[in-house]
Amino acid sequence: MLDTYVFAVLPLTFLFTLGMGWMSIKIAHRLNLIDQPGSAPHKQHRAPTPLAGGIALALTLLAGLTVSGLWREPEVRAIFFPAVIVFGIGLWDDARGFSATVKFSGQILATVLLMLSGIYIQVFSSFLFSAEWPQWLQNGLNWGLTLLWVTGITNALNLVDSMDGLAVGLSGLAFGFFTLVTINSQQWFIANLNALIVGICLGLYFLNVSPARLFLGDSGAQTLGFILAAVAILYEPPATDQASSWFVPILLLGVPIFDTMLVLFSRLRHGFPFYKGGLDHTYHRLVAWGLDANRAVLVMQIAALLLGCAAFVALSLSPLPANMIFLGCFLTGFIMMIIMDRAE
Repeated sequence: MLDTYVFAVLPLTFLFTLGMGWMSIKIAHRLNLIDQPGSAPHKQHRAPTPLAGGIALALTLLAGLTVSGLWREPEVRAIFFPAVIVFGIGLWDDARGFSATVKFSGQILATVLLMLSGIYIQVFSSFLFSAEWPQWLQNGLNWGLTLLWVTGITNALNLVDSMDGLAVGLSGLAFGFFTLVTINSQQWFIANLNALIVGICLGLYFLNVSPARLFLGDSGAQTLGFILAAVAILYEPPATDQASSWFVPILLLGVPIFDTMLVLFSRLRHGFPFYKGGLDHTYHRLVAWGLDANRAVLVMQIAALLLGCAAFVALSLSPLPANMIFLGCFLTGFIMMIIMDRAE
């Protein structure tokens, strides 16, 4: 049964990812998928580094889904095929470069395929008065919110990939907590999918942590973000806990969301284009405050860990204290965003 795999899949996937990682490094060198120092103003690495993380992710995920039998689950296939589009566009962008318009168009296409497979947010179909709304309006609002969520999280993981070990560490923590909450809701196939990717993230973290032996690249970071967004939609809390759990995916992805909102707010205020790389992310601001690179990454990962713990605790509470936890986290993030932007 799938519920027996969740505790074994993680260490096996970790070891397999290490092997695939070293193989992917060789593949990246042969394909000239190398991130050169100084190739963009915001890039601060000092040695040529292979953009092999996405390749290792794809190879390990494909093998894991096949061996575990998760491939037979319709929802898993519904995520996998659109994720291939995101991965393919990211890989081509790593190799040759794409405009922001082309990349975003590919993400929209992948999200539409995901929604056509039945995976989309249905919050506007569950509100108290939504039964009186026309069906076309409910569907339009649900699909619009899904498009915003999936493309937003996909790009948030890519944007936060600004330092060795950061994006893959945040992804691993998010998938880890999604494993716990889906076990709690007895969604075993999603729990196993999450555990599988936790193992992949651990293996990639070992290879991506400073000094990095490989980078995730757009193919790795965007694919992780896309799958995280889809898994968050599939998460179904117990019926009695919905008022205490609607915000769980937001908290589990709180750090990438915070970083994206900080950059968006700051660049809009200063008139800078949002889609270009820069040195105004959370990590860069922490370094400007005096932290070294490793401590800045650690601070962001601890923040993600605390948000994950807060989300998990909220599941056991009644709606009022649970929503107070979310409100406290939201206000803390909002205040920190203002402080960081003004201290620039």
